[in-house]
Amino acid sequence: MSDTYYERLVDEDALVAYLSDHLEPVEDYEISRHQEGHSNETLFVTWGDRELVVRRPPPGETADTAHDVLREFRVTDAVADTAVPVPEPVLACDDHDVIGSDFYVMEHLEGDVLREGEPTRFADPKHRERIGEELVDTLASIHGVDYEAVGLDEFGRPAGYTDRQVERWGQQLMWAFEVTADEREVPALYEVGSWLQEHAPESHPHTLVHGDYKLDNVMFGPDEPPELIGVFDWEMATLGDPRADLGWMLSYWRDAKDPEPTIPELTNRFMERDGYSTRRELVTRWEAQTGFEFEHGRFYRALAVYKLAGLGEMFFRRYLEGNSDDPMYPRMEDRVPALAARAQRIIEGDEPL
Repeated sequence: MSDTYYERLVDEDALVAYLSDHLEPVEDYEISRHQEGHSNETLFVTWGDRELVVRRPPPGETADTAHDVLREFRVTDAVADTAVPVPEPVLACDDHDVIGSDFYVMEHLEGDVLREGEPTRFADPKHRERIGEELVDTLASIHGVDYEAVGLDEFGRPAGYTDRQVERWGQQLMWAFEVTADEREVPALYEVGSWLQEHAPESHPHTLVHGDYKLDNVMFGPDEPPELIGVFDWEMATLGDPRADLGWMLSYWRDAKDPEPTIPELTNRFMERDGYSTRRELVTRWEAQTGFEFEHGRFYRALAVYKLAGLGEMFFRRYLEGNSDDPMYPRMEDRVPALAARAQRIIEGDEPL
């Protein structure tokens, strides 16, 4: 990470002054950048005896709605007293004079995000099974939130959500293509987008949806058996179709029979090992927990991969414009076409659940 990029992320003196005014002044503090994420930026702040996290969008121009950290704070604050486990929200700031963007502050949780592999303490078939169960049960708890009771009744327009998802991610792709098309084009994504428009379900359940729910956006506590203690990255949360959340989660979950991943950099493979639930088992458990059926499965799974392609293409634009130093972004030149091909396989039934 270059010093110049870090300076674009945070004015340390201004952030310290803000935290001193809104929390309490301390003599000892430390600020560092967490480099595991690929969308919004995350800073770790040791503030005296407290461990905090600051979330802000990346610098530079961003696609509309793609990095809304204040939305993330609002929904986290709303569900904090429900069955959904989230870090304690602390502060939200829309004054760009502090660090140059909106940002919010939350408490830091201690545990493991299963991004690189499984913790040794979970390397047991029963624990492995429980990881999938906890993941699905927590998703079901999100879909079971009484969103009116927690003040989120105007958080979105659930009717027509699925159609808007297809339209919105098509727009995100068009935004990215403004720059990336000069490097190469991805015609298969136009075909996938057209199929999704034609096959969007006419109706769907209305619930709170996370919008980016997957294994490496949750944290498991430090003990055993596995216990899911926190759900992160709520920037895409809204009221909408819970089956879209499930389809997104499934797009990241591996079965032992699966072909090689299209984006190795973003793909966990340890759940291919003995003991982990299959995608089919996860779907069955979610249906039992929520009372919903995972109808139109090919649509939701193809939509998830289409959205992944949209994210990848936006990453590629940010790389081309010099607005990220993430080494994964330039690889999207080849990864996005591979994702388009995967979406087509799902549509054609060549990559079944």
